[in-house]
Amino acid sequence: MLQTRQNALRGRFASQRAAFEAQPFPDLGVRKDRLKRLLALTEKHEADICAAIDADFGGRSAHETRLAELFVVRAGIRHALSHLKGWMRERRVATTLPFLPGKNCLMPQPLGVVGVVSPWNYPFQLAVAPATAALAAGNRVLIKPSELTPAFSTLLARLAGEHFAPDEASVVTGDAEMGKAFVSLPFDHLLFTGSTAVGRQVAMAAAANLTPVTLELGGKSPAIFDPSCDLDAAVSGVAYGKLLNAGQTCIAPDYLLVPKGQAGEVAAKLAAAMARLYPTLRDNPDYTAIISDRHHQRLSGMVAEARDAGADIVEINPAGENFDATRKIPPTLVSNADPNLRLMREEIFGPVLPILEYAEIGDAIDHVNRADRPLALYWFGNDRGNRQRILRETIAGGVTINDCMLHLVQENQPFGGVGASGMGAYHGEWGFRTFSKEKPVFLQSRLSAGSLLRPPYGKTFERLYRLLNLIT
Repeated sequence: MLQTRQNALRGRFASQRAAFEAQPFPDLGVRKDRLKRLLALTEKHEADICAAIDADFGGRSAHETRLAELFVVRAGIRHALSHLKGWMRERRVATTLPFLPGKNCLMPQPLGVVGVVSPWNYPFQLAVAPATAALAAGNRVLIKPSELTPAFSTLLARLAGEHFAPDEASVVTGDAEMGKAFVSLPFDHLLFTGSTAVGRQVAMAAAANLTPVTLELGGKSPAIFDPSCDLDAAVSGVAYGKLLNAGQTCIAPDYLLVPKGQAGEVAAKLAAAMARLYPTLRDNPDYTAIISDRHHQRLSGMVAEARDAGADIVEINPAGENFDATRKIPPTLVSNADPNLRLMREEIFGPVLPILEYAEIGDAIDHVNRADRPLALYWFGNDRGNRQRILRETIAGGVTINDCMLHLVQENQPFGGVGASGMGAYHGEWGFRTFSKEKPVFLQSRLSAGSLLRPPYGKTFERLYRLLNLIT
């Protein structure tokens, strides 16, 4: 059965490759038509998408799906439709003096067939946003969604079949073995969103075909409270950013750094802010469940290990509810945690927030820089000097100042990781460029004197050569 499905996968890839070779440079009208169909898929099936994701999670806030997935995707498609003509335009670049009156330009050319491997935590956004960029750039697209969201993956495959020909955009479902077969195909570009560990495996599989990759990974993204911050506003931002999708967000704040002596006050304010957001939890449709039993057990094990090691644990459970037989975990604050604990070493990816203290801003910077480079960094404060130090002396995929996560939804800026948190970027024009080859073109003029530098060499060559050295 697996072999049959893998053969079908290779056949679908071959079909897209043949279709691209038959139309290697789709014009503006063709690309806009594909984007409009993608927008229609998003707009016409909102209720179905929310219901499928809710079923996969065993409780996923429809409001969060609409805001963090459908809204973000629609905004990205509309942005691409508005700017695509300009992105496609050949761009003139300067020609150095010795080669005038020749002309240089850059021509953005589609790559071919793009593969997108999307994760379970935001299954719609992280499948369709890369596909938007790939289609805008004139490519064909194959998407492999996560096996942890079977209801949604089946729905997306059906919707793609209703809105696109299989050789335009297609969805491949299946387990991890199908995923391995997928990333081993000779794509012209491969985008993977997921964990750093799996990202390494994807990069190795792609390297066998010299397939360029964009890796959107994760890591331990810090939030830093400066002594100058508005504490109530900062706490409100972190509470929301941490608990959106129950912390199952690649750019969620993973841990919090606060000035020495403030951990207790910050924990109390966070507990109050989280209780205001979610006064009940178990049956509250606004509070999302953990995606699977395995992930739930992992998070519970992290908290249990910290408690056994003597860390201070505060569970925010305003209504005193019992969570047996559910995959929900109450928001949990952890203080005085040993740095060797799993929750201090691994990306948490859930509603558990360690709080650490630092003596001065340099100590906070050192703490961030001792670890792998994070996908996101958040700084809260009004001290411009400290803000500049944070921006200049730490390296992260992206930064939001005085809030959380908003750098991700800026279509006029790229989104991507650095180091262990990823490579490459997309969103807006950066996505278009990621999935294009900016082909350099030199147009020679009939008035060129270049022939005077060709053999047989002699005095004319020497005079021109000396002149070239003088003017370059």
